[in-house]
Amino acid sequence: MGSTTVNLVVADAESGVPVPVHTWKARTRVAEQVGPDGSVAARGRRRMIAAVQEATREITGARVDSLFAYATAVVRDSPDRDEVLTQIEQATGVRLGLLSGVEEAQLTFLAARRWLGWRAGPMLLADIGGGSIELAFGRDRLPESALSLPLGAGRLTREFLSDGDPPSPEAVARLQRHVRSRIKRIAARTSWEAPATAVAASKTFQQLARLTGAAPQRRGPFVTRELRRRALRPWIERLGALPAERRAELQGVSSHRARQILAGSVVAYEVMRGLRIDSLRICPWGLREGILLRELEVRRPELESAGWVDWPGREGGHGRTLSVV
Repeated sequence: MGSTTVNLVVADAESGVPVPVHTWKARTRVAEQVGPDGSVAARGRRRMIAAVQEATREITGARVDSLFAYATAVVRDSPDRDEVLTQIEQATGVRLGLLSGVEEAQLTFLAARRWLGWRAGPMLLADIGGGSIELAFGRDRLPESALSLPLGAGRLTREFLSDGDPPSPEAVARLQRHVRSRIKRIAARTSWEAPATAVAASKTFQQLARLTGAAPQRRGPFVTRELRRRALRPWIERLGALPAERRAELQGVSSHRARQILAGSVVAYEVMRGLRIDSLRICPWGLREGILLRELEVRRPELESAGWVDWPGREGGHGRTLSVV
């Protein structure tokens, strides 16, 4: 459960690799029902409850064996999060778990590493969500350093870009200064080794890549897509001059993300600028796949005893771990 949508993926995981067999999502736009202190209003709670109820019907129809349900920053950062989680559980029977921002960064990094393989080398990951951005760096399957910053596209839109549609140039400039300052501090305090591969996960990065010329999603997940800093820069001014309704008409920009795509573009650009990244490779796997991979690792002894083993003969892409009997 994120700030704008609830996403469900049903995966066949018997092979040791999560293979999606059914996906479903519902638009909740809970971020629009968050108060200045981060609390979720009653209408937002009702939207979440309705979405979880609908998701449980999907789960029942798919005959799922195990369920892993989590909420991200929109609930995690709410001062009344325990009350929200209890209310959802009482209405639906589903208790949503919470992941810290660092856990989100670690799990998304794990998913990107499994997708890209070891040939990606030392890897830097960036993931823009509605409430936060996660950054991670590492040479192994899990990152050596990971952090989360309250620079999500939805959060920043509410805090900085609510003076009009489109927002004023002064509001956009204040946002740019704020993000630049935060990224400058973490760039100075954290040792970010020059990565062999810089990777981006999340819908925000995917839509920005499409906006700047990457292949459309209908061409499938195995097409290489990149977001280039030089191509992104002029789009900040263009997006800032358009109301949300007009942004939604642009290639790759969905209607429910049109309002926050401007803030997302500012964060993406300032991260690339501050960490001296010229381009980011778009990874189709993200947090959900990372959660599934973690759960599969917990079940690994069970899978191995059933005759499933990892084939180490391929590296460098999706399917690097192939299970054989």
